[in-house]
Amino acid sequence: MKKQNKVRISRRKFIRVAAIVTPALVLAACGEQATSPAVSGLQPTSAPNTAPTVTSAATSSATQTVASTAIQASPTASLATATSATTTVAAPQTSAIATTSKAVTAAVAQVLPATPQCTSKSSQTQAIEEGPYFKPSSPQRTSLIETGISGTKLIVTGYVLSTDCQPIKNALLDFWQADTNGQYDNTGFKLRGHQYTNENGLFYLETVVPGLYPGRTRHIHVKVQAPNQAILTTQLYFPGEARNQTDRIFNQALLLQMQDGVAVGKQGDYNFVLSLS
Repeated sequence: MKKQNKVRISRRKFIRVAAIVTPALVLAACGEQATSPAVSGLQPTSAPNTAPTVTSAATSSATQTVASTAIQASPTASLATATSATTTVAAPQTSAIATTSKAVTAAVAQVLPATPQCTSKSSQTQAIEEGPYFKPSSPQRTSLIETGISGTKLIVTGYVLSTDCQPIKNALLDFWQADTNGQYDNTGFKLRGHQYTNENGLFYLETVVPGLYPGRTRHIHVKVQAPNQAILTTQLYFPGEARNQTDRIFNQALLLQMQDGVAVGKQGDYNFVLSLS
């Protein structure tokens, strides 16, 4: 096998458009993980015409418009500066939008430090069993927070990459989890939803920290699928959980990288690596 050249994945960042102030996403090197994918039925399996945008039910229409434009223009915008600007837009007024746009433009112009190198031929993200609570045909959305959902807010961000460390656009991610009390919604679609990565392989999920239930540590289920490829079924875990030591399917390689200094709620990052046929 020929040695692959090292490539660099540019740092991408998200703009948090609600009242949560989250730090910039740092793209870590592809992890040393190895397994075969768990394949099962997942709908939909085709990519949308457009990549997902970051939205929140709590934001105004003006804030959504400005933030979405900024994310698509450059995910490397300074999160702290841009978030401060977008949260000041309280109504769809021309002057407010213009002011916010100038602030976002200035943030994009900032010079960012170099991101870690991503070495080619990293191994695929490890698979974990699906469990009994998956439901197909979940709604397409980036925020699982809706009326009646309580708990500690959580933002999960990251990339979907190939084993050659190339970003995979329009990759499908389908998330489902227990609520803060450890209960799954098996009659509806609360805390369930799917989305697609943008052209840079980025995904963004807004949810709450899942609760505990007998026999399991804290976790989030996810199915990841590159267009026209096999489905990887896995779970994301939280560092520092006592039950990580006793959960029979816990996997250290699937820990979220939690960020410090988040003003409200929590933020974790994870990059999925897929083997493409």
